[in-house]
Amino acid sequence: MADLNPLIQPDRAQDAIDIHLVDRDGFTDWSKKLSAGQRASLSAQGFDGGANATAIVPDGDSWFAAGGVNDPASLTSWCLAKLAETLPAGTYRLASGNAGLAMHGWQTAQYSFTRYAKPDAPKGPRVLLTKEAGKIDAAIAEAQAVALVRDMINTPGEDMGPAAMEAVAETLAKTHKAELTVIRGDTLEQEYPMIHAVGRAAARSHASRLIHLTWGKESDPVLGIVGKGVAFDSGGLDIKSAIGMKLMKKDMGGAAHALALGGLIMGAGLPVRLHLLVPAVENAIAGNAFRPGDVLSTRKGLSVEIGNTDAEGRLILGDALTRVSEENPDLIIDFATLTGAARVALGPDYPALMARRDSTAEALIEAGRSCDDEPWRLPLPDGYREWLSSDIADLNNISGNAYAGASVAGLFLDRFVGDGVDWAHFDTFGWRPFAKPGRPKGGEAYGLRASWNMLKKRYSGTQ
Repeated sequence: MADLNPLIQPDRAQDAIDIHLVDRDGFTDWSKKLSAGQRASLSAQGFDGGANATAIVPDGDSWFAAGGVNDPASLTSWCLAKLAETLPAGTYRLASGNAGLAMHGWQTAQYSFTRYAKPDAPKGPRVLLTKEAGKIDAAIAEAQAVALVRDMINTPGEDMGPAAMEAVAETLAKTHKAELTVIRGDTLEQEYPMIHAVGRAAARSHASRLIHLTWGKESDPVLGIVGKGVAFDSGGLDIKSAIGMKLMKKDMGGAAHALALGGLIMGAGLPVRLHLLVPAVENAIAGNAFRPGDVLSTRKGLSVEIGNTDAEGRLILGDALTRVSEENPDLIIDFATLTGAARVALGPDYPALMARRDSTAEALIEAGRSCDDEPWRLPLPDGYREWLSSDIADLNNISGNAYAGASVAGLFLDRFVGDGVDWAHFDTFGWRPFAKPGRPKGGEAYGLRASWNMLKKRYSGTQ
């Protein structure tokens, strides 16, 4: 994983290059304080204070950096990201004010995925100094969590199969002294029949499993975190097209989010009893693949007719949600790269959020806005539940129509969450198709920081 630890450091008056932040409205007044040569340098670089504009300005025997922002007095997570991408290696500090949220983008802008190909000319670290020493560890932890999500999603399915997801969970468990239980084989088939059925056609090296990490005092409120771990989704016998399969290495993005969030929870010592579950499978094609029309049994005791084998994520989540509901949780949050319908509705940047309780949805949305990771709520309409009906089983895994696909998938999951349990579901894309400052093309965390900031406030009263 990319090492982001040295990128934010305490400001102890060490040598550093100043960064001046300016917006377009204030550029003229700010530039009047500069020399004619400095103004000429800015003009030559086309710098006028526009958002994400950057410039290097000579200053005697040295230089300073200029960055364009929308509002120098209210920095977002991404205000410094373009500077972190473009400036040469070195140590920097803001000429005035505090970085605050912008510490996040400064770090994530320097993320790169180098497992398979190293950069020809790697750039050294760009270190940001801050007087907000008390916020450094938390900022680094959040950026490292995002880097973990990106690394896991960017890794192809052959190298990020169920066993690799288990290895990530094992590392977390050892780091935080958590307990890890992994259920496979005959026990999985008997106790978690939908997880087993979805993954039974995969090669033995990618055998299905339920990864279950527990941590925290048993007397603390139970927090369930669940992540969809489909290492690769061929669509099964209802096979995807070539273009549809192209990005399916990202179908374990929910697992990546859940593991990263679990690491944040344990690292901060949040006062909860954590149950983190990842049903990890590969939806492959072979003679023993589950079929359209099959009826699967479930851990909850419901029977599920398979209308489409490409709606497999909701199946494995159903068994996992049933299991975590058995712990009488105070709250469950699940993450899944679940439906194309959510992407059609919201695009890549807004994770679809569904929740049973308005207060929980509002808390997640508020937390997301506070850290530039806003989800968008979609409904769970009672009137659409009948669309999951089956002639021969308790329910079908698809609706059979083209309407409200994200909400209908959420309604399927709702059948497997315990009665009365506070539950929130993120249907997240897990992928950034177009690069933005601080957010390269590729695997991406959506809803992770919103969830983390909400949980901090809910369980420790901090944000």
